[in-house]
Amino acid sequence: MARTTQKSPAKNLLDRLQQHQAQVLAFMLDFRVPFDNNQAERDLRMMKLKQKISGGFRSVEGAQMFGRIRGYISTLKKQGLNVLEALKQVFLGNPTMPTVLQPE
Repeated sequence: MARTTQKSPAKNLLDRLQQHQAQVLAFMLDFRVPFDNNQAERDLRMMKLKQKISGGFRSVEGAQMFGRIRGYISTLKKQGLNVLEALKQVFLGNPTMPTVLQPE
């Protein structure tokens, strides 16, 4: 039986970084790409807070709806749009559609 040698965590990380080099270094070529993922972590914080306070969601559908609404609000904020006005328009049947950024 052939033995396989285990790679160290550092070697595994290096291999993954090399495989995904373009995505990892995207911030160097496109200045719209943030250097860190702090915004993504901040976007998830409300979901975790909701779980902590209420003990979770009653259904998968409820969690999905909460995520969709929070994602919509987060996108509006990131694009500098008025959140209250956009939500008002949603309930009037005329939702604001955020702009999709295209890579250069």
